[in-house]
Amino acid sequence: MTLFWILAVALTLSALFTITAKQPVYSVIGLLANFALLAALYLTLNAEFIGVVQILVYSGAILILFVFVIALLSSGVKPFDVGPDRLPRIALGAGIAASIGFGGIVWSALRAAGHAPGSVSGPVGSADVFGSVADFGRALFGPYVLPFEITALILMVAVIGVVMLAGDASSRSSQAARRLRREREPITKGPAS
Repeated sequence: MTLFWILAVALTLSALFTITAKQPVYSVIGLLANFALLAALYLTLNAEFIGVVQILVYSGAILILFVFVIALLSSGVKPFDVGPDRLPRIALGAGIAASIGFGGIVWSALRAAGHAPGSVSGPVGSADVFGSVADFGRALFGPYVLPFEITALILMVAVIGVVMLAGDASSRSSQAARRLRREREPITKGPAS
């Protein structure tokens, strides 16, 4: 139980670092730490498959996607303007929502006594045990198939939006470069003979 609380505090701190970091790359590093700690939490629950998938899919594929998005968004454009600081206005509401959410998690953890609904604990690798591949597949392609597909659709729309924004910014910068070359052209050619 002590390991759970250590991981929970570390997860919370890494999540706070992710959203408060000044540089986007630092946010990605904080997110990497968060994903690794979440995988460690899965391992403490004897859900080895979900822990490994967490590392492979999120720490590998999704995090690399975020790095590419940051690289595309910041290439060839001026630095982002810093807007007004809205964090103090939402801090109270976010704190209340986080406290309610954390209280719900603690209540459900105490109520379930460490067991997932509909799952049975047992030796690692056995069928129909929490964290097994069969249990994960039944949950993912059973009652959670619609949220899974909606999440995939949202991620795809976000990637398409980033590519469109980056393409729009690069076309504007290439148009400006062509305009500058046209303006300099008469100067470099010299007088007409």
